[in-house]
Amino acid sequence: MSRPEHVAPPEVFYNESEAKKYLMSSRMIEIQAKLANRCLELLALPEDGGSKLLLDIGCGTGLSGDVLSESGHIWVGTDISPAMLDVALERDAEGDLFQADAGDGMFFRNGVFDGAISVSVLQWLCNADSSNVKPRKRLLVFFETLYACLYRGSRAVFQFYPENESQMELISASAMRAGFTGGIIVDYPHSTRAKKIYLCLRAGPALPVALQPKALLVGDGEHDPQQAGRQHVEFSKRRERPKKAGAGKLKKGGARGSAISKVDSIHALKERQRRQGHDVKLDSRYTGKKRSKKF
Repeated sequence: MSRPEHVAPPEVFYNESEAKKYLMSSRMIEIQAKLANRCLELLALPEDGGSKLLLDIGCGTGLSGDVLSESGHIWVGTDISPAMLDVALERDAEGDLFQADAGDGMFFRNGVFDGAISVSVLQWLCNADSSNVKPRKRLLVFFETLYACLYRGSRAVFQFYPENESQMELISASAMRAGFTGGIIVDYPHSTRAKKIYLCLRAGPALPVALQPKALLVGDGEHDPQQAGRQHVEFSKRRERPKKAGAGKLKKGGARGSAISKVDSIHALKERQRRQGHDVKLDSRYTGKKRSKKF
């Protein structure tokens, strides 16, 4: 089965027919609500009793916004699909709605939001629908502008469906380059059907009363969000620099078998540069091999 982002651009794929499914299908409504609830738990908002102003990126028909409203929060939603937003208006969604492409960046004033959630959106930013679309650039613009409009110390949580490890690394590296700290959380990692991936980010230093959630495992209480939302995920105040590609290379008198070959060093260096978001040439059978001086 083809992934939706390989079928058509989001504004085309989510047409009137697709949007109606989010209005009529009880299963899709239930799944969307569960994912939004989990994103809200991972936000770990301070329990001071006050409502927060939250941003819902890719709000669609407003189903995830309903979860925010039921929790007493005020929200603003953006989505690229006019058909999805029309259904949200038809459902009388409580949030303010804007039609916008996340890859063009967020257009809100600085520090206005107390947090942000997003359900099933990030993977769309990795797709190039035409030759002039640069996913790496769009991701960086998105994360930089999102960082600007979030209150310092607040969080953004994204549930998404990466196509592969490289896509996950590209998204994470773009967020780190924009100034965020945080990382990936995988709920039910050993279950094929229940496995869900979240990118949990923090804009700036942690708030003093911030709670830090962690991934759910099989047997954890999905029915007990109070417990699930008070566990841990690792956040760092600064990014740890990866070890240099040549670190650990065999020196004179070193132990046998501990040497790193030139080819391995090159592969390690290129992999580090990919994680940092640089454009790196693909490996070939000549990578790391000495070229002949003859033409």
